[in-house]
Amino acid sequence: MIYAVRHVSTVTYATPVKQAQFNLRLAPWAWPGQTLGRQVLHVSPHPDMRQTMPGPYCVNTTRLRFDNPLDRIEVTSEFTVEITPRPAPGEGPPAAQVQAEALAVRDLSVLAPAPYLFASRVAGVDPAIGDWASTHLLPQAGIVASVSALMAALHGEFTYSKGATTSTTPPEQAFAAREGVCQDFAHVMIMALRSHCIPAAYVSGYLRTLPPPGKPRLVGADAMHAWVNVWCGEEIGWLGFDPTNNCLSNGDHILIGMGRDYADVSPIDGTFIGNAPQKMTTAVDVVEAG
Repeated sequence: MIYAVRHVSTVTYATPVKQAQFNLRLAPWAWPGQTLGRQVLHVSPHPDMRQTMPGPYCVNTTRLRFDNPLDRIEVTSEFTVEITPRPAPGEGPPAAQVQAEALAVRDLSVLAPAPYLFASRVAGVDPAIGDWASTHLLPQAGIVASVSALMAALHGEFTYSKGATTSTTPPEQAFAAREGVCQDFAHVMIMALRSHCIPAAYVSGYLRTLPPPGKPRLVGADAMHAWVNVWCGEEIGWLGFDPTNNCLSNGDHILIGMGRDYADVSPIDGTFIGNAPQKMTTAVDVVEAG
């Protein structure tokens, strides 16, 4: 399936700010099963410096600098992408085997399990989350079945509640309240898996707007979505799990970037000199293109 994506972000400031710099993470990473077609990233006003580079994790980062005072910036990302679903993975090796394999790998590249085994800036260590996960993760079960059971428990016990949290709400707080949005679901699941030595990564991307015939509309459409990639051993590799919708990411999900948590893949962030209040609006459109 080919999708056309249009993402417009507008940031406005109450008064002009100086020396504004931004990081944009909106260009899709070259992920297996995704073939990128036409791609345009338009910025208004025109920046004084623009530089695109990979990293630090599975992320394409475009850096912008504005030398003159700025009271508004609009970023438009447009691209087409063809998604090829992967075959059903089966239950996979036992979770205990995956844990052992992950610890044995000495590779530190962005696709190796090691960078996603340990606490990160947002997804830290929380004993309560680890204890909760232990009742759902069975070491002798197949890794896919075991992680799916954890995902189903999270989906069943937590309430999707738009506005209950913000992008800065700690995952521990969302876990205690048992509510949040896709970002919170993903962070809690990541922390749960890492507490049991299973490599887990945060994925930022999109869901298609229109559901398949006869299927309900998925939560997260018309906005950026978040889910979890889990390293399922040497043979399967990385597999996506969407706890917000209790499903594998396979065909409907478009990956933009993968990192340790939201801080690594946030679509736009930056710095400036000034104390002006700011407001950001976002509009996303994902449609089938063929």
